Amino acid sequence: MAATVERIAMASKRDYYEVLGVARNASEEEIKRAYRELAKRYHPDRNPGDEEAAQKFKEITEAYEVLCDPEKRARYDRYGFAGLDESLAPAGTYGASSEAFDPFFDLLSDFFGFGGRRAQRGPRPGRDLEVVLDVDLREAFTGTTRTLEFERLELCGECGGAGIPRGYRPETCPRCRGHGEIYLRQGLLTVRTQCRSCQGRGFRITQVCPRCQGRGKVQARRTIEVRIPPGVETGHRLHLAGEGEAGDPGAPRGDLYCVLRVKEHPFFRRQGRDLFCQVPISFTQAALGADVDIPTLDDKTVTLHIPRGTQSHEVLRLPGYGMPHVRSQERGDLLVQVIVEVPKKLTRRQEELLRELAELEQKDVSPQRRSFLEMLKSWLGGESQSGQSASANS
Repeated sequence: MAATVERIAMASKRDYYEVLGVARNASEEEIKRAYRELAKRYHPDRNPGDEEAAQKFKEITEAYEVLCDPEKRARYDRYGFAGLDESLAPAGTYGASSEAFDPFFDLLSDFFGFGGRRAQRGPRPGRDLEVVLDVDLREAFTGTTRTLEFERLELCGECGGAGIPRGYRPETCPRCRGHGEIYLRQGLLTVRTQCRSCQGRGFRITQVCPRCQGRGKVQARRTIEVRIPPGVETGHRLHLAGEGEAGDPGAPRGDLYCVLRVKEHPFFRRQGRDLFCQVPISFTQAALGADVDIPTLDDKTVTLHIPRGTQSHEVLRLPGYGMPHVRSQERGDLLVQVIVEVPKKLTRRQEELLRELAELEQKDVSPQRRSFLEMLKSWLGGESQSGQSASANS
């Protein structure tokens, strides 16, 4: 009899959309705007002692609480007022508790033959993981093997991923009798929906594995060897299949993606497949030419020939001594920028020789310098003449 009275009471309620004066497809903003306008009009503080206004304010507040909540609104749109009765509402719409035992639902179904609706879903594969690994430029040049430690989810060894103690048998749900579904009567219609008592599984869990607390998985530390090929650069992704997190029992593991980050080097700078460095040389080496040993990233040296008359900051190229290509045997070049150093202290003999050289330079001026000196004289001469002309005018 009580249930009958409750249904009659629900049937006498006005439609929530009608209460707020909005269309059934109204947006959240439209619903909020309508509620604010009506709430101002019928608020008890504006209508002291008015029972009708108080009842209307209560009615619009109730309508707003349902329609502004996407979950409640969806149930109301589908089932009407019956969908808001928690004792009858579909289980799958009530928070995260409906997912509490998802990781091992299929395993329990196989073990015990429960026929809930969720048995239609297959076991979920494990989640992929991504880690960042720092390598120095030398390791990126030669290639190497690195030890990588990381954490991932593993199936619980205590319960095998089931989430319940070994030997424990879940109870058949008394409400749906193991079907995972119930039938609701709404007027002339009969609606099939998920059983709230068992969350649609067909069974109920009253004990969980003490180690994983019913999750079926535990956090574990994993150590593996990662081979880094020569030629990698920042952002390169190494794909390690099957090294991700564990899936549901019977499902494959996820994969691990190792993202490389190449650190800066104190001497070499990478420019694509080329390497760049700066090497200091003396004035005499630049003027007379010389052979200079240049270190490489694989702990060797290569001889760089400096031609006579090399200018400071000039870049010389050593083909084939740059970074290797990650997918071939080809290598880039080594670019060497020479920096001509000027000595800060000279011996008496060095100073005498440089003064002799300076005297010779005055007699044997290079074409470039002669052109510069002539331009300078012309500019200074023009400035002097303009100064004299200005003095004469004054």
